Amino acid sequence: MTTADTPFPAARFIKEIGRGKHGARSMTRDDAHDLYQAMLAGRVSDLELGGIMLSMRIKGESVEEIAGFLDAAEASFAPLITPPGQYAPIAIPSYNGARKMANLTPLLAMLLAREGVPVLVHGVATDLGRVASAEVFAALGIAAAQDHAEAEESMAKGQPAFITIDKLAPRLAHLLSLRRILGVRNSTHTLVKIMQPFAAPALRLVSYTHPEYLEMLGEYFITAALPERGDAFLMRGTEGETVANANKAQQIDWFHGGLRTLLVQKQAIVGALPVLPEEKDAATTAAWIHAVLAGEVPVPDSIAEQVAQCLLVSRTLQSRQRVSEPIA
Repeated sequence: MTTADTPFPAARFIKEIGRGKHGARSMTRDDAHDLYQAMLAGRVSDLELGGIMLSMRIKGESVEEIAGFLDAAEASFAPLITPPGQYAPIAIPSYNGARKMANLTPLLAMLLAREGVPVLVHGVATDLGRVASAEVFAALGIAAAQDHAEAEESMAKGQPAFITIDKLAPRLAHLLSLRRILGVRNSTHTLVKIMQPFAAPALRLVSYTHPEYLEMLGEYFITAALPERGDAFLMRGTEGETVANANKAQQIDWFHGGLRTLLVQKQAIVGALPVLPEEKDAATTAAWIHAVLAGEVPVPDSIAEQVAQCLLVSRTLQSRQRVSEPIA
């Protein structure tokens, strides 16, 4: 009899995915779901877990594997509830922080929340050598939510909510933390950037850093993402963060109902550079964000465009949801 504590035999999966970049074979969506579900439940031995993570790191995830992993990942934690309103909620992952530029993810979140959008930023509390969004939010006087209820309360009050991954999805946080032991990222680092943490349809802001992920994630959102979970924006990250580069707009693609629409063209020619924080530390960045919100400093054009597109799609998504709701 199999129980929640029964060890999960992973050798047959490792045998297929562990044959190197050119010899490995990908799992089906169902097999990927079952394997990742067992990993999240702690049913896979440490030896096998390390083998799986390194095998996937070398092989690279297929669309079916990412889909199966994500099915299990999103089922591993309770989704957040937002009050009805004009806008569908927006999820902003923040797992990289900033090193060369100021981290303006909190600015994006606050601009959206100011318009009435329920906004959730989820990520890590710190990142060695980088300024994490959590640190900027703290300098802005916005404390990290300690549980789902606190995050939901912040959004209900019209404030952006920030929650660390260990409070949002503890089982995912554990797999994410294994980077410190293995020394390399694993599939969970991709999953936390594409997961949809809300019960209702939502807009996900998703970024990638390596070109191969543009192709794979694009195919995922067209062919394998569940339409009832909402829409997604995909763009190259600003130092890995899902906020438009203040100096130069990146291309943003909108994925909706199995379709892909180009929303923002990549900026080829840079005009006048915006006024940005002089330093990259959290306190200086927070002070600059306060100045922007007060109208003392203009919002960088690329971020203003990102906000406008988010508002348009979030409102459209919410309207679409109302139309699809049954009449009582």
